[in-house]
Amino acid sequence: MAEVLVPSAELERRTIRRSAWVAENAAFIDCRTPGSDRKANYAFIGPGVSQNAKQFINLSEPHGYNVGAAGMPNGVNNNLHLHFTAEVFINFGGTFRVRWGVDGLQGEYVSHDGDIISVPAWIFRGFTNEGPDEGLLLTVLGQDVTGGIIWGPSVLKEAESYGLHLTADNRLIDTVAGDELPSDVPLIKPMKQAFIDELTPFSVEEMRGRVTQAGDRRYSSRASLGHALPGGGGELALVIGYGMSEDRRQVPRLHEPHSFNMAWLRAIPGEGLLRHRHSATQTLLVKSGRWQVTLNTGEAEESVVLEPQDMLSVPAGSWRRFELLEAGPDAAVDGTGELLVVNAGDGRVRLEWAPEVVEAAFDAGWMLDPNGYLAPVAVMVTATEDD
Repeated sequence: MAEVLVPSAELERRTIRRSAWVAENAAFIDCRTPGSDRKANYAFIGPGVSQNAKQFINLSEPHGYNVGAAGMPNGVNNNLHLHFTAEVFINFGGTFRVRWGVDGLQGEYVSHDGDIISVPAWIFRGFTNEGPDEGLLLTVLGQDVTGGIIWGPSVLKEAESYGLHLTADNRLIDTVAGDELPSDVPLIKPMKQAFIDELTPFSVEEMRGRVTQAGDRRYSSRASLGHALPGGGGELALVIGYGMSEDRRQVPRLHEPHSFNMAWLRAIPGEGLLRHRHSATQTLLVKSGRWQVTLNTGEAEESVVLEPQDMLSVPAGSWRRFELLEAGPDAAVDGTGELLVVNAGDGRVRLEWAPEVVEAAFDAGWMLDPNGYLAPVAVMVTATEDD
């Protein structure tokens, strides 16, 4: 793998601070619908499914997935709509009632802080903030091009009464603001009932299986080659896909393809993941604690400290290491900080460890087997004795 150096200016560009978030309050066709008119939409990586050409995007280059967020005051709804690719909600604080089905009556789930919810593609979904005004749902959407969304029939009809229309190429037309209806592109019409009837139903029990609550996480203390070395004691809990884990016994809660994999990394201060690299694009999202991420090697090293709700896009092929500096007042009960790690791709992410990590791990009795999983040196290397 060719070494990718990340200069300081590029590291800064790829660091998305909470203070750099830019909200779009008219991202969707329901932006004037009472009860849905105070939504704030954020597009951090990729445009997501925003229907407003004025949407601010922090990083526009393709990652294989999109990252965004929905900020909604208490009582505000995100109306029923359908996605063609994966949509995963990460509850970063608050209480949200998620509902699904074309009428929103097929089932409900009340989400709390720390939940990750993978909503199936090709079903209608919506949600309401039932907690504090500062409640926040981060979203990761599958693929670079998501195909937009289909709104529930009642949503489109109500929006039309407020002068809002949606074109077939996913443009929001606001006749109240002076936009003219296009003559060359048709307007989106409500989905026909015959197609709605063909959508897959999901029970409450089935949807609960797609939710990873804090109590559902299964952390492995042997998820990386450097687990027994100073600074390498971070633990991984797989959520979607097998991702970066080198523990052959570790199984994710969700296996189905999303176009990305997702896992929680937790550590106590001074621990994390030692220097490694891989060929997938990667996004780090800080849930709790202060994390230092160091890229490159030797004199070219560049570091950034990430606070809660900060995120970083790490270029594929670059050397990186993660260390929790401080758990902070928002730390989990066990004194750890939490980092959400998202990598592109549906398969495993095979890590290349820095030579010093490989050597130190070998001396500590650990190496990787041909499948890239952790194994004892004593088993993998034939012992010899001097006669």
